[in-house]
Amino acid sequence: MYQPIHPRSPLETMPTMYDLPSELVGESGLPDEFHCIQADLLSETCQPVGYSPEEILLASDLNLYYDPRHTQWYKRPDWYMVLGVPRAIQQQELRLSYLIWQEGVTPFLVVELLSPGTEEDDLGQRLREVNQPPTKWEVYERILRVPYYVIYDRYENNLRAFEISVNGYKAISLTDRRFWIESLGMGLGLWQGVYQGTEGLWLRWYNQTSWLPTLAEKAEAASQRADKLAAYLRSQGIDPDNL
Repeated sequence: MYQPIHPRSPLETMPTMYDLPSELVGESGLPDEFHCIQADLLSETCQPVGYSPEEILLASDLNLYYDPRHTQWYKRPDWYMVLGVPRAIQQQELRLSYLIWQEGVTPFLVVELLSPGTEEDDLGQRLREVNQPPTKWEVYERILRVPYYVIYDRYENNLRAFEISVNGYKAISLTDRRFWIESLGMGLGLWQGVYQGTEGLWLRWYNQTSWLPTLAEKAEAASQRADKLAAYLRSQGIDPDNL
């Protein structure tokens, strides 16, 4: 019996994350020890108001494929946040890359950590060659229109932040090397302190009252509360170990 052939929709013919490379050796700005630690701190302290962890993707050095017309073109942000997409529940669901044409959601904020050799691309200072991919700046500003773009140069202790507008990115005025994002109920700034055993000037999230805590700080605070409660119970003649 004759079976009519129905053409597949364009989306069905697009490559998936299993078809595209998830890494490429030889690029400039490949993650070093600082990149890994800084990304951890950003992810640990990222606690936006009004969003559950299950609907936020926090990614570090995960390929971002942005153009369905050029499916091999991608950028590899040092860190980025996507709101309103499901997190993987099972290990086999973990993303190999982030494909705009599959996810349908643009990153809300991108962080680039300047490295030797990446500044021109990160800041859009490099002229685009014919038939070559655009710079990161062009992708974030013109193609994806990422609402917030943050650039941190640890060598110069220089933080720059940009917010998308009708005409492209406009610089955000920083106060005490930090800036507030009202829609998230938190801000991003430079914090001097020790993280993962290393002293430095780190990019970190904060709320209206303080720097948002890391996992270690949360554990320490819980331990201190338990010690105070135990001391109070003993002062009342109660042995907390027998409760």
